[in-house]
Amino acid sequence: MEISKRGGQIAPSATLEISAKVKALKAEGKQIVAFTAGEPDFNTPEYIIDAAKRALDEGKTKYTASSGIPELKRAIVKKFKNDNGLDYTESQIVVSDGAKSSLFHALSAIINEGDEVIVAAPYWVTYVEQIKLCQGVSVVINTDKKSGYKLIKPDLEKAITPKTKCIIINSPTNPTGVVYNEKELKDIAEVAEEHGLYVISDEVYEKLVFGDQKHISIAGLSDYMKEHTITVNGVSKTYSMTGWRIGYLAAPENVAKAIGNIQSHTTSNPCSFAQYASLEALSGEQGEEFIAKMKNEFSLRRELICDLLNEGGLDYIYPNGAFYVFLNIEKYIGKEYNGKKIDGSVCFADCLLEAGVAVVPGIAFGADGFVRLSYTVSRDDIKVGIGRICEFIKALK
Repeated sequence: MEISKRGGQIAPSATLEISAKVKALKAEGKQIVAFTAGEPDFNTPEYIIDAAKRALDEGKTKYTASSGIPELKRAIVKKFKNDNGLDYTESQIVVSDGAKSSLFHALSAIINEGDEVIVAAPYWVTYVEQIKLCQGVSVVINTDKKSGYKLIKPDLEKAITPKTKCIIINSPTNPTGVVYNEKELKDIAEVAEEHGLYVISDEVYEKLVFGDQKHISIAGLSDYMKEHTITVNGVSKTYSMTGWRIGYLAAPENVAKAIGNIQSHTTSNPCSFAQYASLEALSGEQGEEFIAKMKNEFSLRRELICDLLNEGGLDYIYPNGAFYVFLNIEKYIGKEYNGKKIDGSVCFADCLLEAGVAVVPGIAFGADGFVRLSYTVSRDDIKVGIGRICEFIKALK
């Protein structure tokens, strides 16, 4: 059977591929420290699980409105007001099968064939693939140490053409962990308004911001941004509910309606009982306690992994949010491990896997000189894993 051109152009998820390799090696009995998971290693809190059980017992297992149950929408409206200072109505909220689904439907609603979407590299793997699926064109701006690995105004202005339609912002950022401050977001907002652009703001890691850093929603910076921003979020990272597949977005009413219509013909409604669990997650008094506990643990792991990398003399992007460290491997490209020449991040990751550590190649994020480490593993595993990485690097010739 012949594959469509669009289907043939889509690359598989690098994170899922490396995870499959790790599972296969572990099944063979090999001891692997896997810094690959893009999800918290905490179980979903009991009060949320109990809410799902109640929903099942009460027969809440049927179709719901395609854009989500009203009770959950009301809770999301309240969340945006309390956490982000943003006023929305229920008709501006769309609940979906995960934030990834929210992003795809958002792009589908605003992108026409040939429209350009600006993305800063390093970027989350799915952005450019979804833009392809929507027949848009990714305009990738490579960030660096000088820009703080962020999208900055001069570079943004240079990238704009008559075909530019949208800018994707992700803060805190996967894979680098950088967090945009208010001034940086205002610069982006000014450019967007000057050129009449939309912004899709991926804020799924907003609760995982460390130190004196603060999460800011770009939609709240001006009236223009409120009317031209689609803010995407979800319960996956905040409440350790990755498998429950509930995301949500807020958008101008006409855009939200279009997204809801598209969703009604793709995924239909989000999982019914998972919506009730998410309602409890957002509304229950225990939520803030769980978030604080999880955030504190990730903060301790962040300090540990960075200290160990510093001790090993390794170069990396210092993370202020999320749960990733982006390790710079540029100076190891061209070296050999067990007779194999390292020609990029994929080969580096493959060789490192032989040494008992799994990481995600940076090429998947548009940065072949890096690999991503998730500190969603225990502190003991972090110590073992970073130790193996240091020994691996010493063994390179």
